[in-house]
Amino acid sequence: MASPQLAQVNAHLRGVAQRLAESGGDLVKSRDWMIEYSRAHPSTQEVVAEVRRIDLAGVACEWLLAKGCDPDKRLLYIHGGGWTAGNLDSHRPLSARISQAAGAAVLAVHYRLAPEHAFPAGLDDCVHAYRWLRNNGPNGAAPARSVFVAGDSAGGNLTLATLLACKQRGFPLPNGAIPLSAATDFSASSESFRSRAAVDPILAAAAAGIPMIGAAYTQGRADPLSPLCSPLNGDLRGLPPLLIQVGDAEVLLDDSTRLAAKAKSAGVDTTLSIYPEMPHVWQLFAPFLPEAVSAIEEIGSFVRKHG
Repeated sequence: MASPQLAQVNAHLRGVAQRLAESGGDLVKSRDWMIEYSRAHPSTQEVVAEVRRIDLAGVACEWLLAKGCDPDKRLLYIHGGGWTAGNLDSHRPLSARISQAAGAAVLAVHYRLAPEHAFPAGLDDCVHAYRWLRNNGPNGAAPARSVFVAGDSAGGNLTLATLLACKQRGFPLPNGAIPLSAATDFSASSESFRSRAAVDPILAAAAAGIPMIGAAYTQGRADPLSPLCSPLNGDLRGLPPLLIQVGDAEVLLDDSTRLAAKAKSAGVDTTLSIYPEMPHVWQLFAPFLPEAVSAIEEIGSFVRKHG
């Protein structure tokens, strides 16, 4: 039986899913409801870090600096939202909690969204922010001692795509990467889209929707199944250590399990953490949901180990 906290989170997510369905594809309404995603309890909106807004050549970003964090240990955080929604506000509390857990300066990036900006605009913004982060900290120009990339859902996809793009272009790779509930395959063909549909409170209908989102994201500029769009199809050899977190109640479960298996086969130091009963991007519900706190602590331990 679900804990009272998880029951409340799932009820909240079912309500968000219903309102997203009722929006009838209205992009403005959909974006508004995505902002509500994490608001299952007032505590999830607490920001436990200093916030410094910056502009990177027109790309809105912000530093999240928890007390005592190391400005030379840096993490790029890429928010989720189906490539069409989400922003700095929607993920600020999570980004701040990661800064606190990891003792790192977190740079959150609000990349350009589809459909106004088709692939590879959003990915280009993430790669640009990552490269800038390596040589610039919260206090000015300074080389990083260690760098990480993390993101959830579509941001998990972009986390992996950023690694693959940097690898292709000969750019230095980070010390590690942390895809959370990542969408890794626009074909939506994994078995978990069927086996977890009855228990996923937010993405139960995603099997039909993800290919359509892929078309909106790429708009004919790339094959949605190409590696920089569907990282599961990429060459993972040479990637840095990965911490892959996913909930067992997600239709996207196999997007993570298949990625982990392929990464391990490619010789990548891979940790797969499957959290029982957890829904999509449950990390957003800290500190209300104990499992969210545990997941963020695991992220902090991973960064400390590799940085």
